[in-house]
Order: sequence, then C-alpha cells, then structure tokens
Amino acid sequence: MTHKYDVAGLGNAIVDVIASVDDQFLLTHQIAKGAMTLIDEFRAFELHKELQHSVEVAGGSAANTMAGLASLGAATVFSGKVYDDRLGALFGKSLKELGVEYTTLPAKTGSPTASCMIAVTADGQRSMNTYLGACREMTPDDVQAEEIAAAKILYIEGYLWDTDDAKDAARKAIAAAKTGGAQVSLSLSDSFCVGRFRDEFIDLMKDHLDILFANEDEAKALFETESFDEVMEKLKAWGGIAAVTRSAKGCVVIKGGEVHTVAAAPVAKVVDTTGAGDQFAAGFLFGMTHGKSLADCGRLGSMAAAEVISHYGARPEISLKELAQKMGLL
Repeated sequence: MTHKYDVAGLGNAIVDVIASVDDQFLLTHQIAKGAMTLIDEFRAFELHKELQHSVEVAGGSAANTMAGLASLGAATVFSGKVYDDRLGALFGKSLKELGVEYTTLPAKTGSPTASCMIAVTADGQRSMNTYLGACREMTPDDVQAEEIAAAKILYIEGYLWDTDDAKDAARKAIAAAKTGGAQVSLSLSDSFCVGRFRDEFIDLMKDHLDILFANEDEAKALFETESFDEVMEKLKAWGGIAAVTRSAKGCVVIKGGEVHTVAAAPVAKVVDTTGAGDQFAAGFLFGMTHGKSLADCGRLGSMAAAEVISHYGARPEISLKELAQKMGLL
C-alpha cells in the first residue's frame, strides 16, 4: 500500500532552554555540572527566569529524530503532548517550520509544557535540568491511529515506558502501525530506562518490534552482559534489524546472520554529543524508507550523528540531504 508518511514518531515533547553561564552560576543555583537532573515546576520557572539570553528550541528524543528526517527530505509526523501555553505553541511551531506534521492537540488542563534548562559552561559541559510536565501526561487519546497507520515505519522512544498512560499510548500506536502494514522501531533511550523496563522491552522484541536502536551500553544492559560478542549473538538470534552505535568505533547493523560494521563518520571536533543517537536513527530510518542497503542505512546514520556532535544542540544545523549528497550517500 502507499503511505503518506515515511516515519511517524512518538515521544516526549520538550522545549530546550539553552544559555551560556559561568561555573559560579552553577554553584549559586546548585546545578550539578554535566549531569541531567529532574526538577519540579517551581524550579523550572525559577531557572528559566535566571538563564539570561537563552535560546528556546523544541527538543525531545523522538522529535529530534523527526527533525533530522525532515532535514533529509523525509515525510514525517510526530505525536507528543504539550500544554496550551507559550512553550507548547513554540514546540508545535518549531516542528511545523521544519516540515514535520504535528497535530497532537495541546492540553487545556494538567501540567505546563515540559522543558529542559540547559546551562552551558565555557568548557562545553551541558548541565541539564529537566521538568517533564505535560509530556508525562500523554494518553492513548493523544494518538491518532490513522496517522500512524499512514507511515512506513513507527519510531518510539523508550522513555515513554516511564508512565503507564504513555506506555498505553505507545501500544495503541504499535497496533495501528501493524494494521497499516508499517514496521515498528524502538529506541532504548538510555541504560537506566533499559534497567527499569528490560523485561517489557524484550517482550516487545518477541512480538512487535522490527527495528531496534541502541548504543553499546544500552544493548549490554538489555541482555545483562558486559560482552559485546554476546550482545551480537543475542541480536542475531532475535532476527529483527538491530542498529547498535559504538561512539568512535562506528556502528554495527545486524539482521539475523547478516552483520555490517560501519565506521564512524569523520568529525573535525566533537563539541556536544547530545542528540547523536537521535540523529543516527534519523539517518538510518531515512535509508530504510528509501530503499538503501543496511550498510548504507548505517552510513547515513553515522553521517547524521557526526553532523550533530560538531555543534551545540540536538538537531542538524545544515541540510542533511545536501551533506549526504556531497558524501555520495544519496
């Protein structure tokens, strides 16, 4: 069947508030340097007020992936919950300006739109203070089944498993994807997320998943091993498509007995690794939906990740489509 979208994304809708600060600012406001700390609504309000000359950009893992896909020229749609407030409007406007369809209705009751206060010091360290707000209140009613069914691939971030309602929303999306003949992909999000929901993720792999994204640490956490060789054997036995990133070692793409090792794309200087996994998934999924080999999907993913770690922020600063064309990948 024909599909309106290449990829439908499902994830947390978060607005990043980024500002340059000095170390004294971190001390004054008791911010843990280089870490990600969950904060409440009051602290989010206070920090937002104190971060001078901040830049506000839409963020969230799966939303960042949709932005990368749009930069490559893919047709995408995103589902994620915001509140009917200024940051919620900014989130929707940001995605739409990139060419990502976003139709999730903003909440009229509940918590404000999620935000992440990112204090950047001169040494390049990003100290993140995240208020999850409205995005934790996503429910199955926020998922438009017909949108999901109109995509070639559904992409879900593992962080959604942190609340039961959002998990149910993800399960509704998976059912809609299967009805529409779409493949289902999952990003494991982080090792702690894997630790919380390992059994559920493994059950998903058995019955629902076609594509799995993980970095090496997440994959080891999933299979409770320190051996990457053992990870490889487990993923081969699974039989689906697994794309495992290994930082400077590049990535490994596995489908049954088919294994492709892809070198990392060159980067003149690593500035900020935030969003590397999100953009790797964008490049890989673009390849998947445009008839590329698994090895070339890995190369597109590595290219997109290399672009995003060369600057601050989790989204591309240049056209990934033009970059891929220059590199002979498209």
